[in-house]
Amino acid sequence: MQLTQKIRIFPTKEQEETLWSLSDICRKLYNQSLSKRMECWFNDYPISFYDQQNSLPQKKQDNPELKQVYSKVLQMVVRQLDKDFKSALALQKKDDKASFPRFKGKKYFTTMYYNQSGFAIRNNKVELSHKINNTDLKFAIPSKFKFEDVSQVSVFFKDNKYFLSISYNKEPQVYVDNGLYQAFDLGVTKHVAVNLNGKFVEFTNQRPDRYWALKLKTIQSRRDHCKRKSRKWYVLNNNYNMMRRKSSNQLKDIQHKLSRHIINNTKANTIVVGDLSVKQMCQINKHQKALHNSLHNTGIIGRFVRTLTYKAELEGKKVIEFNERKTTKKCCCCGKEHYMPLSKRIMDCECGNKIDRDRNSSVNIMSKFLSQNGLCTPYQHFVDNLRHTGVPVLELHSQEATS
Repeated sequence: MQLTQKIRIFPTKEQEETLWSLSDICRKLYNQSLSKRMECWFNDYPISFYDQQNSLPQKKQDNPELKQVYSKVLQMVVRQLDKDFKSALALQKKDDKASFPRFKGKKYFTTMYYNQSGFAIRNNKVELSHKINNTDLKFAIPSKFKFEDVSQVSVFFKDNKYFLSISYNKEPQVYVDNGLYQAFDLGVTKHVAVNLNGKFVEFTNQRPDRYWALKLKTIQSRRDHCKRKSRKWYVLNNNYNMMRRKSSNQLKDIQHKLSRHIINNTKANTIVVGDLSVKQMCQINKHQKALHNSLHNTGIIGRFVRTLTYKAELEGKKVIEFNERKTTKKCCCCGKEHYMPLSKRIMDCECGNKIDRDRNSSVNIMSKFLSQNGLCTPYQHFVDNLRHTGVPVLELHSQEATS
C-alpha cells in the first residue's frame, strides 16, 4: 500500500530563493512544453509524452539553465503536463466549454517531484538534489515519522507555506475473515452500524462547515462590495481563504479520528458500507439545496469511506462497498416498499415495524450482503439476535434468503 504524508517545512531565506529559482525553471519548461503540445494539437499532429521526454537532452544543450534542475524533476514536469492535457481532453468530450491547461505565471510556484531518485532521508532530514548554487536543501522532519520504502518526495507551496509530500510504501496486514461482520448506513447527519449480535451503534457527524457557513457568506459579501484587488479586498479575501481552509481541516481531522475510532473498537474484520454516489444523490434530489451544500466539497461520505478503507487494510480488516439500492424504502421485516423522502425519519410499516430509517437501512444492507454471499449461518444468527433486540424479523423473510 502506498501512503502519503504531508509535512510542513521552514526553509531559510537562501533556501527559499533556491526553491523559487528551481520552480521558475520548471515553470518555463512547463509553458514551453504546453505551447508545443497545443501547436501540434491544432495542426493535427499530436505529440506524446515520450516525444517531449526524449527531447529533454537536446533542450538542455540549447538551454544550459535546465541543467541546474535534477533530471528526474524535469521529466516529472513533462509527465504532469501530459496528465493535465489528457484530463482537459477528457473533459472536452463531455463538455465543449472545457479549456486546455493554462500557462503558469511568474508568481506561480511549480510543484517539484523527486520520483525514485534525487532525494535522501537521513537522521530525520530530507535532502534534495540540485545544481543551482551551493545552498543545501536539507529540511528537518518530525521524529515521529518513520519512512522506510520512500518512492517519491515532492515540494509545493500553498497558502504562503512550504510543504513536503512524502510517498512511501507500507505492507498491510493479511486479511482473515473471523466470521464477524458490521454493516454501515452512511448519512449526512449520522452513520448507523449494526453488528451480527443485532446491536446498533450510531456515530453523529460533527459539522464544522455549518458553523463557518454564515461567517463565510458574511465576509464574502463584504469582499464582493469592495473594489477588486484593492487593499481592503485583499484583506477580506485572505480572511475568507483562511476560514475556508480552517473549516476543511477541521472536517478532515474529525473524519480521520472517527474512522480510526471505528477500526480500533470493532471486532469485525469485515465492514460493509453502501456504495453511495454523491453525484447521483444530488441529481435525484435536484431541488434540495441543503443536501447539495452538505455533500459537495465536504467529503462527508466519499472521503470518509476512503479513510476508513485504508485504515482497515493497515489493521488486517476489509471494507466492502455493497449495493444499497432500495434499502431505505424496503421494510426490514416484511419487505414492503414505502415512499421515504428525506424528511421522513421513521419507517412505520403496516406489519407493525416502527424503526428509524437509518437503522432499517443498515439491517437491510447486512441481510442483503449475508444472503447474497451464501453466509447462511451468520444470517440466521443475525435474524435471531434482531428478534431479541425488538426488531420482529419474519421467518419467511429469512427462509427466502437462506434458500
